[in-house]
Amino acid sequence: MAETAENRGPPAAGGDPTPSDPEPGGGAGDPTVAVPLGLDRDRRKKLVLHVDLNNTILVSDAVTAQGTVAALDSFLTTVTWGRMNKHGTWEWLSDSPSLLPPCSDAVSYYSQFGRTPGFTSAAGRRFRGVLDEHLDLLRWPEGAKSDKDLSVKGEDGRLYHWILPSFFQLLRDLVQEGRDFAVVFRTFGSDLPRVLRAVHRALSEGTHPLFPDLPDLKLSVDLTPGKIRCNRKGTVLSRAEERVSTRDGERSLYQYFSSVQGLGGFQDHYDWWVTNTFSIRGGKPLWVDPFDHHVQHIFIDDNIRQNDEDTIVNPKVFLDPGGAETRPACTSELYDLTLVQTDLLRAISDPSYFTRSVHVCLKNYERNLQQGAA
Repeated sequence: MAETAENRGPPAAGGDPTPSDPEPGGGAGDPTVAVPLGLDRDRRKKLVLHVDLNNTILVSDAVTAQGTVAALDSFLTTVTWGRMNKHGTWEWLSDSPSLLPPCSDAVSYYSQFGRTPGFTSAAGRRFRGVLDEHLDLLRWPEGAKSDKDLSVKGEDGRLYHWILPSFFQLLRDLVQEGRDFAVVFRTFGSDLPRVLRAVHRALSEGTHPLFPDLPDLKLSVDLTPGKIRCNRKGTVLSRAEERVSTRDGERSLYQYFSSVQGLGGFQDHYDWWVTNTFSIRGGKPLWVDPFDHHVQHIFIDDNIRQNDEDTIVNPKVFLDPGGAETRPACTSELYDLTLVQTDLLRAISDPSYFTRSVHVCLKNYERNLQQGAA
């Protein structure tokens, strides 16, 4: 069985997903099942981390004009579960948030009722304590000066982290482990230019109060945002003078992403996702080569779900070593191998959350490679 960040969940590729048990309080990790650092043996492998922004490393949304409080309140509607009973009224099936449903007939509150402003002040008041707890954890350090790029004032007037500290902890951990890695921000939203500027300042000027040593990591940031556009004929990636298309073969996009350095980002094609009814078919494209022992791609996004009719990443798996043809892959096949569904509450409460998630993927992926060789 494949490991998850909580040491439970779906098995390695080809197995059936197993719902995880909900955690009290919505996400504080259990230290007795922590995944130790440096699990995989081959640290020469390059990691390419495709990282979403909203509700993954940001707790706000410029497109929907949600501040920190509203964004976190809205997120809770996607991880709280119930069902309509025979009387036509909603009944809760869990008192604690969880990424996966507690039982087969459970649906998230969001799936049933859509966007619900003020969720924890009305129908979801039982989760108000979870909201308040994680807002407290998001508070900008007391006594630290506000930063126009890294801090944000919430609707309640309090100052919060704009980018989760666990993301910067991930960068620090990977460098300390001596890993070769790159980070590619992948978002449908409009926050990418600001994120690139903020991360650049933190990494070059040491402006983050919790991570003043970030310049020592010697990580570069490409401040030019790129675009990825999709249609029935294929996919086109562009950034400044760069342009790569699947017309040159699917492997050309894989090679491009495998060769990126430092940190950068692309705005994916939201309208294409809408056209494909928010399903895997219109999701953010990700090319996976299971025969490549030198590069591993990992996509981290809160909207990755094991229901392929309601998920955000479209994985394409190469059929042969060095080959050009790919096949579509379902989310459950790659869950916790190359796809990580962000648990925003854990990403807030556990500084090592993203590091642990990456290590779980490394271990599961290596196990699959060994099983394939056998």
